[in-house]
Amino acid sequence: MKLVFAIVNNEDGNQVMRELNKAGFSVTKMASTGGFLRAGNTTLLVGTEEKDVQSAMDIIAKHSMKRKQIMFTPEPFIGAAGNDYAAYPEEVEVGGATIFVVDVERFEKV
Repeated sequence: MKLVFAIVNNEDGNQVMRELNKAGFSVTKMASTGGFLRAGNTTLLVGTEEKDVQSAMDIIAKHSMKRKQIMFTPEPFIGAAGNDYAAYPEEVEVGGATIFVVDVERFEKV
């Protein structure tokens, strides 16, 4: 048995979960925050047999869209009053998925 952790963009989370459910996978959804943008993510947990891991990963990849987004990131500069920060727009790529697959030593549904 395997446990698939898929960290996806919040905008994709519900669609990915819906598609996994359609394919017969049981999914647990958790809200999470991370990455260098400290943006909201959705972490999906999928317990499955080893033979079905690739199928789950294919579904996740298909429905986790990468997109460009304008973010305002602070850049330090030296001003008259010392170190200050100025926000400037920067185009960054967001979305996609980060997937971890781990062995499950024991599984029980009670």
